[in-house]
Amino acid sequence: MVAALVSLIFVVVDHRHHHLESVRSLLAIAIYPLQYVAGLPVDAGRTLIASFASRSELESRSERLHRENLLLLARLQKMEALESENMRLRDLVGSSFKIGDRVLIAELLSVDLDPYKQQVVINKGALNGAYLGQPVLDANAVMGQVVRVNPFTATVLMITDASHALPVQVNRNGLRTIAFGMGQINQLELPHLPNNADIREGDLLVTSGLGGSFPPGYPVARVTRVAHEPGDPFATVIATPSAHLERTREVLLVWTLQPGTESELDGELLADPEGDLEATAP
Repeated sequence: MVAALVSLIFVVVDHRHHHLESVRSLLAIAIYPLQYVAGLPVDAGRTLIASFASRSELESRSERLHRENLLLLARLQKMEALESENMRLRDLVGSSFKIGDRVLIAELLSVDLDPYKQQVVINKGALNGAYLGQPVLDANAVMGQVVRVNPFTATVLMITDASHALPVQVNRNGLRTIAFGMGQINQLELPHLPNNADIREGDLLVTSGLGGSFPPGYPVARVTRVAHEPGDPFATVIATPSAHLERTREVLLVWTLQPGTESELDGELLADPEGDLEATAP
């Protein structure tokens, strides 16, 4: 009862006159360490929970961003591939109108792995009108000719194959010769030119039209080396094909127009049953 009475007196005095304010401040300072220590477990638990939650959220966000980044990179690669394919097809269509003959775009299916043969297989065959000996070009120059025809596919022999020979002429002066394949994807040989022949490095070689397989005027290669050996009746002449033989994916099958048929096919665009572009131009 005495303690209760004293407490009541202190409450009334403090409420009316605030005489115990300083005592309360001293007591608060004295017990603060105890309050801090008593609250440590709760604060530590909250901090730990928040830390785990933040880490888990960051990991989840990082994983989501990583997946999105991979998806965007894949789409970017596909976009670049489609852009490159679009440019190649535009080059092919553009070259078809420059050629002036009836053409059909074909795609490469496979490359012959025989080290002694440089051949490719395309996805057009006899059902599309392909025939033996048909000229095949890429967007830049002569690539080869058809040597085997199946209903749905055809085999094309590259001009660099060791068994291939192509009648050509120097575009600068009309000098005629034959370009032989050397079995290397980037070299042709002109073996029968005399030492005094008018041929220089950088000369453009085009088809001469002799032999009947290739119409005249198609670009073939550029001369990259001319060597004259004393006492040797023939010069050593090496040329590099203008066609991109090692990386071409789309090619042109060419039908040479006969005289008088140009007017019938002038500027006409035809679509075959498979939806491929077949173009003719004067």
